[in-house]
Amino acid sequence: MGRQTVAEREQESTRPASPARRWVRDHALALAMFGGFLLFLVLQSVFGWQTRNEELTQAGAAAEGYLGYLGTGHFAEAVFENWESEFLQMGAYVLLTAYLVQRGSSESKPDPDTDRPDDHAERATPDSPWPVRVGGLVLVLYRNSLSIALLLLFGASFVLHLLGGTAEYNEQQALENGAAPVSAWHFLGTSDFWFQSMQNWQSEFLAVGTLIVLSVVLRQHGSPESKPVTTPNRETGS
Repeated sequence: MGRQTVAEREQESTRPASPARRWVRDHALALAMFGGFLLFLVLQSVFGWQTRNEELTQAGAAAEGYLGYLGTGHFAEAVFENWESEFLQMGAYVLLTAYLVQRGSSESKPDPDTDRPDDHAERATPDSPWPVRVGGLVLVLYRNSLSIALLLLFGASFVLHLLGGTAEYNEQQALENGAAPVSAWHFLGTSDFWFQSMQNWQSEFLAVGTLIVLSVVLRQHGSPESKPVTTPNRETGS
């Protein structure tokens, strides 16, 4: 088979992409993020299962199967305490950036008292989302739907972390000294539960705060999270 000519390569490059390839291209960022999430979740479950069985063996108990491990408090607690902190971070970030400013940061809007023109319902077009065209309470909820959804996900993850943590705490207590199980309400009042939460919450706010400040003076070519390289450091917003 001979090499492609320049004309053949140009013709191939201008050929319309198939619907499947176009869909992948249009959703590549989400696919990469959720693909990484699934990969690391599976790896976490595998290593967590191995760690759990090492603990069981050291305590003189029988090891458990992988599928059985997925239903344990050990796995649920580890997963949901991290989800909890991530959704708290993003929900708080979305909400706070609506009211607070960091001068020079690409993560901040220029003026806390200035809404974007297209945020006003009177500028709605036939292509605007239906809540904008309906108005009223539906529009009020829609205007705040992103932070509401993220904070609801935080609340759900918080509860699941609490339930998983309670199950893990009871399993550990029974394994170590045969103690009677405690309720989720009781575990909520323990330092153990809040230690788990705070060690994740503080790191999430540190990471976002660092991004906000570093974006004042640093750049990443091509990223919407960064100002253009020619933009003065004092200019706020991306």
